[in-house]
Amino acid sequence: MILEVDKLQIDYQAKDGVTRAVDGASFVVPEGRIVGLVGESGCGKTTAVRAIMGVLAENGRRAGGRIVFKGQEVDAATTKRLLWRDIAYVPQSAMSSLDPVYTVGAQIVEVLTKRGNANRRDARKRAAELFDLVGLNERRLADYPHQFSGGMRQRAAIAMALALSPSLLLADEPVTALDVIVQRQILDMLRDLQERLHLSMVLVTHDISVVAYLCDEVVVMYAGQVIESGPVREVLARPRHPYTMGLRNAFPDLMTDAMELVPIGGSPPDLRDAPPGCRFAPRCPFVLETCTTGADGHSLANGHMSACRRDGEADLLRKEALDPVTWQRSSSFAAS
Repeated sequence: MILEVDKLQIDYQAKDGVTRAVDGASFVVPEGRIVGLVGESGCGKTTAVRAIMGVLAENGRRAGGRIVFKGQEVDAATTKRLLWRDIAYVPQSAMSSLDPVYTVGAQIVEVLTKRGNANRRDARKRAAELFDLVGLNERRLADYPHQFSGGMRQRAAIAMALALSPSLLLADEPVTALDVIVQRQILDMLRDLQERLHLSMVLVTHDISVVAYLCDEVVVMYAGQVIESGPVREVLARPRHPYTMGLRNAFPDLMTDAMELVPIGGSPPDLRDAPPGCRFAPRCPFVLETCTTGADGHSLANGHMSACRRDGEADLLRKEALDPVTWQRSSSFAAS
């Protein structure tokens, strides 16, 4: 494994108290694989990735857990050494991550000279190679970010992240703001780069269809916790946690005649006062009384982990989850 995240806990301090945005999250990234980190907005995906990078907001701190990269535990001191050289980050908004008053080429050269200790001549040559790698003409190195389209800015941000040949790439919602045609182009480019450069990758997204298209493994988060993980084909074909079953119902499947998308009723809990037991219980149509007390049950079979106490009934629950009426029950629970 190139990366292991073990029982990670991240707190944010605010005027009205402490919010534990990530609570005991554990997952691994196998070398040379693409892992999708998926869940609703606010579930802790980006916070977990920023913790790996050591770039949390000023009011955030790691309250517990371990992050291990290539067998070495990552702390504040080692993070600074690993950034750009071994672990690189592609932010959600390329426009806000690129400096508007410098050319894109100048910004890539700065990374290569300041972080990579390259001379300016070699840095300019490397910048041209990087643009070619992501499908951009080297003449565009002289342009400013506002002169690029959204897809081109995203490619430029990816080129900058690859400047020092990292072995792990963390991409936070890299296609969210793009139209579907450009999304496909960026996703295909990421897969091509992963294969050509032997990269390992973590892709943060709220779009389960993106995970299905690009990723090898998936980690499903809900309310700051990992509730299911495993190989993409296994998890999406045979989800074992009701939340994952609900996510699968909420995006279109072109292989079936079903026309209705079935939403999950209610909203995630307030993490300033997280409920005991399973955090999905208030929205779950399969909830039992025991689900609302104590810790969740975790089961693991063939690399497929589920944090549902009714994991042994997953085959039956999956059939019931396909019926929209089932999720109407979850809406009534959430409203009560």
